[in-house]
Amino acid sequence: MTNAITMPLAVGASLQEKETKRSAHEMFVETAKKTSEDTAESRAAREAELAMKIRRRREQITGLVQTTVPAFLGFALFILAWQFLSQINSQIPSPAKVWMAAVKLFSDPFYSKGPNDQGIGWNILSSLKRVGIGFGLAALVGIPLGFMIGRFTFLDRMTAPIIAILRPVSPLAWLPIGLLVFKAANPAAIWVIFICSIWPMIINTAVGVQRIPQDYLNVARVLNLSEWKVFTKILFPAVLPYMLTGVKLSIGVAWLVIVAAEMLTGGVGIGFWLWDEWNNLVVEHIIVAIFVIGIVGLLLEQLLTRIAARFEFNEKA
Repeated sequence: MTNAITMPLAVGASLQEKETKRSAHEMFVETAKKTSEDTAESRAAREAELAMKIRRRREQITGLVQTTVPAFLGFALFILAWQFLSQINSQIPSPAKVWMAAVKLFSDPFYSKGPNDQGIGWNILSSLKRVGIGFGLAALVGIPLGFMIGRFTFLDRMTAPIIAILRPVSPLAWLPIGLLVFKAANPAAIWVIFICSIWPMIINTAVGVQRIPQDYLNVARVLNLSEWKVFTKILFPAVLPYMLTGVKLSIGVAWLVIVAAEMLTGGVGIGFWLWDEWNNLVVEHIIVAIFVIGIVGLLLEQLLTRIAARFEFNEKA
């Protein structure tokens, strides 16, 4: 009797155990399948990410090649043309001679053997100092004046003829006025930088103010905003790109002018150094000075371009 009862129970337990084992096996198979699917998906994701990195790196290399190779070829053609001219005309030094002269000059750029015999480094710094003073004074005067001219129509009409007449005047035409007023070469050179670099700041700032939508100013009137709040909240943010464009143009003009002014006024400066080397007939140093003037001017423009781009980014953000 006991066996008759226990046998069905044993059979049931065996069937349940088999069912449990089958369920466990199926779960294991499903888990293994999911794991393999997850592994395949993660592998595909990694491969896609790797392919994306490779594509980006390839694009970066392609962009770098497209940018540098034409520039390198252009510079190589320039050097070859220069070498050819030096072979035709013996008075023109070859690129190798100019390079050796530049290495010698910049091996000790800050020597000082008197007021008329100083290293090229001191001459560059002296020119940059004059440019900084004249350019800074022009910014202090020109930018606020540009805001006022753009803001007030009567002032714009009053100053328009004066700006139209004085702006095209050659920079060196202002030098005798500076010498007459200041009685010294250094402030006269700063005066020339000031008067020539002020016009782009005034004009670009005034144009920026005039291009502000009239709706903005109408809202300011409705809200009874003070002139200071109109300037800080509306005018200045909207005019900033125009103002920075004027500043960038002005620094280029200032650097061009200082070289010509120093050639006439003398003293320490890259323009005077260039003219002094011409008097000594050291043509290699003249060519070195030309390259130095170009490189410094390029660096100044690039610096202001980066500053302008940063402000434009903040404005868009």
